Amino acid sequence: MDEFELIRRFFDRRVTTPGVVVGIGDDGAVLHPEPGRDQIQVIDTLVEGVHFPADLPAADVGYRVVAVNLSDIAAMGGSPRWMTLALTLPRTDERWLTEFATGLFEAAAEFDVALVGGDTTSGDAVVATVQMTGEVEAGQAILRSGARIGDTIFTTGTPGDAAAGLELFGRGERDNVLVRRFLRPSARIATGRRLIGRASAAIDVSDGLVGDLTKLLEASGVAGELAIERLPLSDALRARFEKADSVRFALTGGDDYELCFTAAPAAVDDIPGITAIGKVVSGQGLKCLHDGDIVDYGDSGYRHFQ
Repeated sequence: MDEFELIRRFFDRRVTTPGVVVGIGDDGAVLHPEPGRDQIQVIDTLVEGVHFPADLPAADVGYRVVAVNLSDIAAMGGSPRWMTLALTLPRTDERWLTEFATGLFEAAAEFDVALVGGDTTSGDAVVATVQMTGEVEAGQAILRSGARIGDTIFTTGTPGDAAAGLELFGRGERDNVLVRRFLRPSARIATGRRLIGRASAAIDVSDGLVGDLTKLLEASGVAGELAIERLPLSDALRARFEKADSVRFALTGGDDYELCFTAAPAAVDDIPGITAIGKVVSGQGLKCLHDGDIVDYGDSGYRHFQ
């Protein structure tokens, strides 16, 4: 099976998504964006052995490579529209490809995202890259750089679950709510849309809450204080791990794909599923406090080539 047969069998599906003039099968996709909207372009790569274990089910690899891009779109307040896929494989395993495609299209279908093109190559390991296009009302994209002194820092969901799930996966556990949180992250598209005009800045939490919040603060030219006792630790996390480990997962674990954002509390008090965890202050850097005492959680988040 060559690359063209592979594309035809596993990825060339009928597209009914609005705006797709020409999809898979030509030299490039032809897309028709909505008038009066800005485009958001994001891209993420998952590498076997770096971003996911080699024994991760193929369906979950496919789901995750879409979900991580959806999360970037969510952080900017956008609506996802179209995507392309570049897939490198060490061999053509039909069962693996069937499962990978199932997970990929399952994640895309949740938000009516169309696969409109891509490329397949052979290589030494599985490498999956998705480039995704989203749209947002003109001039309304939420950036990392808008946090203001006096804003409250919020997070969606329950940070730390995915990192804990990855650890349990490494121990051989599969049927566990924390493992499922790692395998199938939920992109906060609906929340991101509601934050338009309300949040002053936002970022998705992919590399750890402390590291990603620090990036937001640096981009905004401000500092922050995070109250550890306010972290929304899930019941599943607290039931399975000691408190110190639960806090460590929440602060420095990655792969949650929750949203961390800053806003005035009154502007977001009607949005469910969010928790106030700190405040924006003058200065530089991020302080982690527990009942007012400084705690050292100096973690810049996951970084390649480091």
